[in-house]
Amino acid sequence: MPTPRLKIRLSPAGERAVKSGHPWVFSESIQSQNRPGSAGELAVIYDRSSDRFLASAFFDPDSPIRLRIVHRGTPTPIDPAFWHDRVHSATAARAGIFTQDTTGVRLIHGENDGFPALVLDRYADTCVCKLYSPVWIPHLPALTEAITSIIQPAALLLRLSRNAAPAFASAGLTEGFLTGSSPDSVPFLEDGLQFLADVRHGQKTGFYLDQRDNRRRLASIAKGADVLNAFSFSSAFSLHAARAGARSVTDVDISQHALDAGSRNFAANLHLPQVAACTRHAIRADAFPWLATRPTQRFDIVVVDPPSLARRESDRPAAIKAYHQLATSAAQHLKPHGILLAASCSAHVSPSEFADAVRAAIPHARELWTAGHAPDHPARFPEATYLKAIALQLPARPATRR
Repeated sequence: MPTPRLKIRLSPAGERAVKSGHPWVFSESIQSQNRPGSAGELAVIYDRSSDRFLASAFFDPDSPIRLRIVHRGTPTPIDPAFWHDRVHSATAARAGIFTQDTTGVRLIHGENDGFPALVLDRYADTCVCKLYSPVWIPHLPALTEAITSIIQPAALLLRLSRNAAPAFASAGLTEGFLTGSSPDSVPFLEDGLQFLADVRHGQKTGFYLDQRDNRRRLASIAKGADVLNAFSFSSAFSLHAARAGARSVTDVDISQHALDAGSRNFAANLHLPQVAACTRHAIRADAFPWLATRPTQRFDIVVVDPPSLARRESDRPAAIKAYHQLATSAAQHLKPHGILLAASCSAHVSPSEFADAVRAAIPHARELWTAGHAPDHPARFPEATYLKAIALQLPARPATRR
């Protein structure tokens, strides 16, 4: 006898969440199911009162996010043609971002593009797909075919999150090239600047594409400036500032690997006169205590873009305090009239909480701008809103106290 379809009914709260468009259903919201399910199996969610179809979802038996919504509305086969259309829609929405001068772009941004627990980044002719859940194990062939037929990359590399890797290994799947091949470091362009993405071993998919717009904003104010880039990673902020005419850039990062990546990125752009004329300093240090020490040099611009400080909800209060302290420490490294660009990638800290923490650190500063997600990193549900930034400018003279 064929296995009956996995049928799910939810609690009233869970049903309201699905109807509102939220892409996740947590385990406590499942009121009944007709049988146990396996990872990646397609489950059908039915309306409690009318028994009508609500949504199709990937079932994830070992995760608190028990169901990851794939499709809602009218019943539709979740087959290779379905994924083909989804990849086409996601890539078409980014057609204006991938250009001759910018060849690094996020093509699929997880649930926000209808691909739960999946991101797809493109670096020139190499695509990197990172999966964060074993729900994709049975659907990987259809996904690979859709990506290769629509995008036609020279290489498609599979990366796996630490949590998902064991389940993939049990299914005989490991990280590596699904199609084609490329070097470990793939050159690509961002606004005409050349960068190297460490696609096999780097953080995430090899580069942080989400700060592209903030790097552009920094470049617009960097001419003639001395710039401090704390948590510099691959020196992308610094390189944009250098090309814009910055007098000097100082990169601070705890990782020698990151500083070396920054050196390689600068070396790849020395043919540009502004980059060649900019003095770059690289300091290996933990940026938290380094910023807290009394400065021996002050800068026109300080960029503070740390890794996530709140990986779970319980970390939120401590993270807000840490962002406030980082901004306080960074401000002491600024010259009068200097500019602080502070950023956060902590989803558990809201944009208003982050901005208020930074504003409170330098209350007399003038606010230049706030920013959120880049267009190729859309955030269509609350938990997806992770990126935020704020730029503040100190007064020309320290404020006097009454």
